[in-house]
Amino acid sequence: MKIIILCGGFGTRIRDVADEIPKPMIPIGGKPIIWHIMKYYAHWGYQDFILCLGYKGESIKHFFLNYESSISDLTLTLGKYDNVEYHNEHAEVGWKVTLAETGIGTLTGTRVKRVKRYLGDDDNFMLTYGDGVGNVDIKALVKFHKSHGKIMTVSGMRPPGRFGELELREDNTIVGFNEKPQATRGRISGGYFVCRKELFDYIDDNGNITLEQEPMKNLANDSQMMMYEHDGFWQPMDTYRDYKLLNSLVDDKQAPWMVWL
Repeated sequence: MKIIILCGGFGTRIRDVADEIPKPMIPIGGKPIIWHIMKYYAHWGYQDFILCLGYKGESIKHFFLNYESSISDLTLTLGKYDNVEYHNEHAEVGWKVTLAETGIGTLTGTRVKRVKRYLGDDDNFMLTYGDGVGNVDIKALVKFHKSHGKIMTVSGMRPPGRFGELELREDNTIVGFNEKPQATRGRISGGYFVCRKELFDYIDDNGNITLEQEPMKNLANDSQMMMYEHDGFWQPMDTYRDYKLLNSLVDDKQAPWMVWL
């Protein structure tokens, strides 16, 4: 199963850190947050990634194009640049990374629609944001998604309330979606989605569509969204304060998402 990661964010609320780089490239413990997200999925055996690029996407391309040379010892002969010998193997061997230009200023739904062709014949795919980390049980999440047969599974979190609130039935069927309410009473949408390809039927080919608006609200109206409960760690990186918090967790060796260590 492939993982689509939304990587087009500007990072405008993290000043003095994200002025020259896109939000997914902001470093945590010396590595971009997008790397941390991908390492987490890879830990669960999923390492086929589709990155939806936008603002300063070239820096994400450069990071992966130069990945081998930046972390490995190597020997090269000057004048023969196609003859580079790498001396050590790293833990990311086997990752497949598709870097897709989905446009500057493109909204989340349209970004996802533009990478549909890279999913191949897969009926299901995972989707998440490129600016938040958590310790969601990916194996249990996928199992839950496949068990209920609906189009989208949303991971429901319990962080400080400022995100899209989920209105639920007792069986966790989502019946309403309120994007960024004034006050949050219960669980909120924290990304870590699993989706069937029928999601694309809810994203209009015309215009610039926000996934969290009409598509998800219509899925809720059609009883085609279910919530996977996550009571563990989850932290987005929206502000400079979030950036400092995540780095302090890494520095103190208390980062719950770094399960690969």
